[in-house]
Amino acid sequence: MKRIALFLLTNIAVVAVLGVVASLLGVNRYLTANGLDLTSLLGFALVMGFGGSIISLLMSKMIAKMSMGVQIISAPRNADEAWIVETVRELADKAGIQMPEVGIYEGEPNAFATGAFKNSALVAVSTGLLSGMTRDEVRAVLGHEIAHVANGDMVTMTLIQGVMNTFVVFASRAIGYLVDSFLRRGDDRNSGPGIGYMVTTLVLDIVFGFVAAIIVAWFSRQREFRADAGSAQLLGQTQPMINALYRLGGMQPGELPKSMQAMGIAGGIGALFSSHPPIEQRVEALKALRG
Repeated sequence: MKRIALFLLTNIAVVAVLGVVASLLGVNRYLTANGLDLTSLLGFALVMGFGGSIISLLMSKMIAKMSMGVQIISAPRNADEAWIVETVRELADKAGIQMPEVGIYEGEPNAFATGAFKNSALVAVSTGLLSGMTRDEVRAVLGHEIAHVANGDMVTMTLIQGVMNTFVVFASRAIGYLVDSFLRRGDDRNSGPGIGYMVTTLVLDIVFGFVAAIIVAWFSRQREFRADAGSAQLLGQTQPMINALYRLGGMQPGELPKSMQAMGIAGGIGALFSSHPPIEQRVEALKALRG
């Protein structure tokens, strides 16, 4: 509940900051004088910026189950499934969270955690990961995912994405209106935003969107380092997580939907846009924990 309260307060703070900055710079007076309702724009930016992120967060478990074909282990059918469930239960107890749902899905090596609330999350692993790793390595991966849940990373990343979306929506439309007003000087016709607004907004949505994606990816990489450290803490040693990362480095990781990549054990490989740091950096960070 603390993170949900933080989420709501941040929404309000984002709008307040945008309003204050616009007032200090005199942008609001100019925009208002030229027919733009700044309050309406702030409200629109808030709804568009956070609306999709909130809905995605609330539906994350359902989307994960449907998109990845996750089979929830409600009653273990064999010794391996029983081991996975008991391992997740043990790690969840150590992390101080309630038992998540546990699932398996068909696919290349990967695992993920998702859910809007850390006490009703979902942890799922692929068949490729289970068959390609030792139990100690799988346990370390499960510890990584439990750490994501305990750290509240699902809400944190949704919050960061929502903040970035809000700035993109507000800035692109405010600048678009300024450009359009400049291009239409002396035109007394008042027929709403013109081509200058539409083109500028479209271009800036793309440009600012790329910048926002880089920022969100950077935060995601920092959460990965923290989840790796969380796994080591839950297991009481760093070597299993190091071994799991080395093993993962020699595999072709399975792809996850974009909305779930930040909560997986492996992500994309683009330097600026990657949701996960390089394996080598993650291993070095774990080795540094040994002091």
